[in-house]
Amino acid sequence: MPAPDVLVRAEGLRKSYGSARRSVRVLDGVDLTLHRGEVLALLGPNGAGKTTTVRILATLLRPDGGTATVAGHDVVHDAARVRGLISLTGQYAAVDEKQSGRENLTMMGRLAHLPRRSARARVDSLLDAFDLAAAADRRVGTYSGGMRRRLDLAAGLLTRPQVMFLDEPTTGLDPRSRQTMWEVIRGVVADGTSLFLTTQYLEEADQLADRVALIDDGRVVAEGSPSDLKRRVGDASIELTFASVAEAASVGSAGAWPDTLGPTSLTLRVPTDGSVEHVRDVLAAVAATGVEPVRWEVREPTLDDVFLTLTGHAARTRDRDGVATATDHEETAA
Repeated sequence: MPAPDVLVRAEGLRKSYGSARRSVRVLDGVDLTLHRGEVLALLGPNGAGKTTTVRILATLLRPDGGTATVAGHDVVHDAARVRGLISLTGQYAAVDEKQSGRENLTMMGRLAHLPRRSARARVDSLLDAFDLAAAADRRVGTYSGGMRRRLDLAAGLLTRPQVMFLDEPTTGLDPRSRQTMWEVIRGVVADGTSLFLTTQYLEEADQLADRVALIDDGRVVAEGSPSDLKRRVGDASIELTFASVAEAASVGSAGAWPDTLGPTSLTLRVPTDGSVEHVRDVLAAVAATGVEPVRWEVREPTLDDVFLTLTGHAARTRDRDGVATATDHEETAA
């Protein structure tokens, strides 16, 4: 029997695409749990297996091996029961642009066979909660991207699911809309829904998730709270950037600081406990060499540092808004 607070459990999930002669293994023994009332973020590079994992857990794809349950119900053998407990929101808002926001939600309520009176009350409540009441009777085609995503989330909550799967919930949104969506997602959790999200934004996982599972090459390589994962790569550091490699090497040698960023780097990274006293001591030691850094900063470990340490490669690029992202948008599913 599953632990009472475990809503989603995956054990040894395996999945390959292609023919017997030429197959590609996408999942290679994935183990995951989502607890009641928490947010779990699945983070990894392109092709790591994130979307395939979500599709299996949401009963849209059968695994080749392993088991998965939602609230104790097997996703393969009791798929209909599982579907009654979950909702799934993809990267793009699945809404009818010709209808109003209210009409979209009302239609979804009918499809879910909600009683008319309770459906009307639920629609009004969600429109208000997602800050869409003022635009409720406008055509969705006039909505901004952020408004459409909020409407899509509201539709997923009509039936009060125990678990909501969010696949890249803020992809394509500008930074301000992304921040708004984060607040909306926090409200969803506060209302009692547990969230399983995949995201291309490292900051998003850091901001929203109670736990983060790092997936690479079809395997979960680490799992824990963002702070616990960051502690695996050490404390904060002082990063000092110099005008030349020679200056960086000279200061590093004088301070007996290891060349952590490579022999051709302009930057030295000095471990620190973050205290004012230690930062002052390091800067004084640098000043004593007579070499002035171009800039310096105290830098906390990031989830990308964790991913790099555990896998040997980074999990991020930068999007057009300058936001750190994992290097994928969605795996191509067969």
